[in-house]
Amino acid sequence: MINSHPLPYPLDPFLVFDRLRALGDPVMLDSAHPQTDPRFGRYDIVAAAPDLVVRYNRGETAIRRQGLWQSVGGDPIALLKQLQAEIAIAPDSHPLPFRTGLLGYFSYDLGRAFERMPNLAEDDLSLPEMRVGRYLWAVVIDHDERRSHLLAHPRADQRQVELIGRLLREPTDFTPTPPFRLTSDFESNLSADAYRHAFDRVQEYIRAGDCYQINLTQRWSANCEGDPFHAYRALRARATTPFGAYLESEDGAVLSLSPERFLKTSAHGEVETRPIKGTRPRGRTPEEDKALADELAQAEKDRAENLMIVDLLRNDLGKVCRAGSVKVPELFKIESYPNVHHLVSAVTGRLADGYTSLDLLRHCFPGGSITGAPKIRAMEIIDELEPQRRAIYCGSIGYIGADGAMDTSICIRTLLVENGRIYCSAGGGIVADSDVDAEYQESIDKVSNLLETVGSL
Repeated sequence: MINSHPLPYPLDPFLVFDRLRALGDPVMLDSAHPQTDPRFGRYDIVAAAPDLVVRYNRGETAIRRQGLWQSVGGDPIALLKQLQAEIAIAPDSHPLPFRTGLLGYFSYDLGRAFERMPNLAEDDLSLPEMRVGRYLWAVVIDHDERRSHLLAHPRADQRQVELIGRLLREPTDFTPTPPFRLTSDFESNLSADAYRHAFDRVQEYIRAGDCYQINLTQRWSANCEGDPFHAYRALRARATTPFGAYLESEDGAVLSLSPERFLKTSAHGEVETRPIKGTRPRGRTPEEDKALADELAQAEKDRAENLMIVDLLRNDLGKVCRAGSVKVPELFKIESYPNVHHLVSAVTGRLADGYTSLDLLRHCFPGGSITGAPKIRAMEIIDELEPQRRAIYCGSIGYIGADGAMDTSICIRTLLVENGRIYCSAGGGIVADSDVDAEYQESIDKVSNLLETVGSL
């Protein structure tokens, strides 16, 4: 049974993270409360000091216990299933979404562990393809119930749990750390001409019948210094998306402000994915803003693109869900964020007997909304046309709880800080009737507020 210790409410998740980050491998899943959509914005989750960490890096699986890394080989997802099973608890009616378990990230390039991929794009970053900790305690803030909880697994170090409880009940300020700033301007890895050339190659592949859609992206990077957590706080104040996350370790820092859910599974096996396809910028006036949203809602190209990915995800979910359980309860819904409108759908299902949340993740990874269709051929074309590997971008961040529940995001609107540089990528789905100038501008529109915010620090 998971032990729950009450904490004060309201409780600032940023302050909780700041107090706990020195314990090592801190993770914050931040829902940007309050959200206008009642399905989002309810919970914030903060954890640190996992009892073990699993890392998959360029074909090698390793596990860290008590500070020592050991290479173990084998399938990284199979290892996670084993480690989750060691702390498994029975599902119950408790409303909290995460009550200890696995937390971490799965980079886009983890797909190479599951599918044979070419090695054409430059592998220029050192971030491991997967890093997941097993957290035996966590702070969960429930904004609907207006309660804060310190949750502890029976295997957790009880002395540490008591210490954390005392630490979080004592008022304190943020610990001073060096301010974050850029030391060079952002530069893209694709010039406008290079993007046009890649776009033309996608069109050739579409005409040849290799694919129906390719998600083509570009990456911006700059030199930086200081504490990336300051950058995340500034970004969060501007980008109130429902799937925020901040993770840091010796491998670097990941700052994610994603609007897109990848896979959610309840402890009883209900599954949901919410792909985004279709984007418009926000208007400068209420009238212009409404016109842009209405245009997106009726745009045949965007609806066709969205439907293509819905069909792909129905197929992915069908690999591990009960026959007849896969449904599309929402199609072509408009969701609005500070800088863009998105066209969003929902696909649901129920896990078949014998399958777990981690099986679902493996069979659906990476998300179809950020590859194209058909998925494997799209990934091969992406590796050919994008200059560098994607790393965390278009991967996933989230948890797999001790009760088997899972919630993960798609890592769009996501930045990586490692070795004195910061990286941010964006793109969009290219189909037969796409316009190159509009697609190029859309990729800029998606992250312009992020780049401007970081550049102004």
